Amino acid sequence: MPRENLNDLLAFLAVAQDRSFTRAAARLGVSQSALSHTIRSLEERLGVRLLTRTTRSVSPTEAGERLMQTVAPRLEEIEAEISAVSDLGERPSGTVRITAIDHVIDSVLWPRLAPVLEKYPDVRVEISSDYRLIDVAAERYDIGVRYGDQVEKDMVAVRLTPDVPMTIVAAPRYFETHPVPVRVQDLVRHNCITLRLAGGGIYAWELRDGGREVEARVTGQVTFNGAYQMLSAALSGYGLAFLPEEMTQPHVRAGRLVRVMDDCCPSFPGLHAYYPSRRHSSRALRMVIDAIRATD
Repeated sequence: MPRENLNDLLAFLAVAQDRSFTRAAARLGVSQSALSHTIRSLEERLGVRLLTRTTRSVSPTEAGERLMQTVAPRLEEIEAEISAVSDLGERPSGTVRITAIDHVIDSVLWPRLAPVLEKYPDVRVEISSDYRLIDVAAERYDIGVRYGDQVEKDMVAVRLTPDVPMTIVAAPRYFETHPVPVRVQDLVRHNCITLRLAGGGIYAWELRDGGREVEARVTGQVTFNGAYQMLSAALSGYGLAFLPEEMTQPHVRAGRLVRVMDDCCPSFPGLHAYYPSRRHSSRALRMVIDAIRATD
């Protein structure tokens, strides 16, 4: 196969998997116009349309879906074999792509990776902050990091942290004008700082009410799509926030936040790194997993 045909197939797979010319172009390091031209040229050579384009979305046609299902696994096998051969060298090398949510990157991944990466200058790590539940195989990530109950059963999972206690917090000034909530039902009378999910909906707080697990569909004046912004709003006195204890506890100890409704707050299953089971995993991938895994 001519080299340009292989490059064009890789470009098509990137667009089809990302469902976006914008994201695929950024991942490939090319302009959107160049990527669009590449896809059109490939479709012209094959004599069939591979992608359905609208002003809001991109999706594979029947022919494009068939190409994805048949070609992508073979390319992954080739990449795995190349990684296996490169592992015969003296030092681990290559790029490891990771997806996680923002505060996990800052509090868990980067502190554990930074000192190790200094020892291995040929290993590159690309870390993407995303609140979506990523299909790491389909979107060509090497590792995903999520809470244990969010990991698909067919993935290899490695625990990174103990279970994660959740907290409901607000600034002392908020309680100067609002009563302290005690029960889940009390939340309907409060200004809650909400999280917009990647799919468009508002996250329902997963709480305990007596012995029952409940989803509290809270509302409030401000909504964000990231945990750090929610924390900042809580510190500013805008309302109640539902956040991991590791984010809120330093501020609680300093008196900047007050914890409430501890009996209603669960612990989420610990953070896990997950990745597809492959015949060959590169030394770079194994090095990254060893660096971020739980130490006890």
